[in-house]
Amino acid sequence: LALGRIQKSLGRAVERGKLDEAGRDDILGRIAVTTDLEEMADRQLVVEAVTENEELKKEIFGRLDDIVADSDAILASNTSSIPITRLAASTSRPDHVVGMHFFSPVPVMALMELVTTVMSNPGVEDRAQAFAEEIGKTVIRARDRAGFVVNMLLVPYWLSAIRMYEAGIASKEDIDTGMKLGANHPMGPLEL
Repeated sequence: LALGRIQKSLGRAVERGKLDEAGRDDILGRIAVTTDLEEMADRQLVVEAVTENEELKKEIFGRLDDIVADSDAILASNTSSIPITRLAASTSRPDHVVGMHFFSPVPVMALMELVTTVMSNPGVEDRAQAFAEEIGKTVIRARDRAGFVVNMLLVPYWLSAIRMYEAGIASKEDIDTGMKLGANHPMGPLEL
């Protein structure tokens, strides 16, 4: 399933002229897909990206803690809302657990929120940031709390737009047009 989505995304990039077929084939040749966490044993960085289910994420972090052999390896979560401290508590190495929240679609979106906790090892933070920058991401750092930076700002924005529409203050189209033309947003909150 994941490989199919990656192939489809790369196919669209080829169709749009943003990537040639050789580039697509090179990328696909470097990707390995597995459902076996045991294959992560020798990794220096593992980024968990399962659904936003805290118990499932904790279970995976506990398993990765046992599987990933190098005690200096980074265990990261791509969560957009679950506090990293809670996930880190599922491991014996909470100082090596960070949030690396990549925005979707990852190949297009330049931002990555690096979320650290009071337990985070500064060297781990720097290594995680260096990795993200190496793959072309702009990194912003956030302290640990649900929602981090972007979602803490977006959720109230969305709720305000919904309440405005529900109260009959303006149409959906006018709310979106107002934010696009008045605040120079690429799309309005309801469209988003």
